[in-house]
Amino acid sequence: MKIAIFSDTYPPEINGVATSCRNLYRTLTAHGQEVRVVTTNPWNEELFEDGDIIRIPGIKLKKLYGYRAAPFFNRHAMNLIHDFHPDVIHSQHDAGIGQFGFIAAGRLNVPVVYTFHTMYEDYTYYATKGFLDRAAKGIVRQYIHHKSKTADEFICPSNKIKEYMRSIGIDSYVSVIPTGIDFAAFDKKKTSRKTVLDLKKKFGIPTNAYVILSLGRVAKEKSIDICLRGYAKYLEGKPSRETAFVVVGGGPALSELKRLAAKLGIDKRVYFVGPVNPDEVPKYYQLGNCFVSASITETQGLTFMEAMASSLVLFARYDDTLLGTIKDGSNGFFFIDEDDFARKLPSIVSLSGGRLQAIKDNALASIEPYSLERFYTNVMEVYGRAVKKGW
Repeated sequence: MKIAIFSDTYPPEINGVATSCRNLYRTLTAHGQEVRVVTTNPWNEELFEDGDIIRIPGIKLKKLYGYRAAPFFNRHAMNLIHDFHPDVIHSQHDAGIGQFGFIAAGRLNVPVVYTFHTMYEDYTYYATKGFLDRAAKGIVRQYIHHKSKTADEFICPSNKIKEYMRSIGIDSYVSVIPTGIDFAAFDKKKTSRKTVLDLKKKFGIPTNAYVILSLGRVAKEKSIDICLRGYAKYLEGKPSRETAFVVVGGGPALSELKRLAAKLGIDKRVYFVGPVNPDEVPKYYQLGNCFVSASITETQGLTFMEAMASSLVLFARYDDTLLGTIKDGSNGFFFIDEDDFARKLPSIVSLSGGRLQAIKDNALASIEPYSLERFYTNVMEVYGRAVKKGW
């Protein structure tokens, strides 16, 4: 089968949608499918082909992580997709490139599959700054209704999003397909101890400290500030074991979090690594002993699964999205707020021996539904249904 994937974000950009698209591309091609990815060019103002990837230039959005906003249509790219003759188009986004996917599907008379990755109602403040936010959320809902009617097949990555769809009155058929992850890439054995020690030396992280790790986009909706406040309260108890809080990733909240760490008086214990190359992410997980997240805007939480595959203890703020992933006390732990974070962190830091190994083993067993193989099977089933609708 020939598949054209349209997405406004793709590596080297670092975010959940970019990771999902790359994982989809890799698993499809690994199984012998022909794939073209249409995405933005993050480097310059030219269209170019990078193997199977067609990169379209666009305007750099300095206030939105530096992403590129590409136009809804590009004639050169359209010609390349026309020559490719896709059997199905898979739109993964909702900006220029995502809309281009729907336009291309209409012009080529091929079915279009759409994946709704992001709970846009959680992000309207970036546009409204708090003004007319309710109206903006209403527009988002109208848009989703429109998409549900125009796509031949509709995918969402978690039951949380499916339930949201139903709550706003969408009754279209929705396929729940979690993004597949190449868990082998995160195997602890693939990163040498020397590599970890070198990274710690590079960023000044104490060699023997217990590392509490936050990895991902550094933005307001990720609520990293809650973890920092909880960590500050934990340190007030003067724990005997040396710890360090490491933040890996970049984003608009980075400066604010640095100021917060200084205000809380924990800046000597908090290390901001900044953004890293997506292909090097697995080794950065190995800096940590415990992975923390306070985000409740995740649609599936790819970093949670990556952390468990990396043999880290997962410590996450409670959210319905995670109920199928985390079993509290069995393969990870929940906290409710910064006070709960501070109360529970000591018992996590003190985990050792058989108890610690059991947590890690249970975590590895629980991530099987997110394997690339299952991802491939589920997506191909959706593609097959989309194609049959045109017979």
